[in-house]
Amino acid sequence: MKQYRAPLLLAFAMIGIALLSVFEYVPEEVAQYSPFLLLALFPHAWLRSERSCNLLKRKAA
Repeated sequence: MKQYRAPLLLAFAMIGIALLSVFEYVPEEVAQYSPFLLLALFPHAWLRSERSCNLLKRKAA
C-alpha cells in the first residue's frame, strides 16, 4: 500500500503558504519560492522510495 500522508502534508503546506500570502501574512517573495524550498527540504515526500524499481541501479522490483 502506498503512503499518501507525506505528499498530502507537503501539498497542504504549499496551499497554506499560498493562502497566507493572499491575506498578506507572508510576504509575496517568500511565498513565491516556498514550494521549491519545501520540495528541497522534504524530498522523501515526492521522490521514490527504496522499495520501488529504480532504473539507474538496474535492480529488479
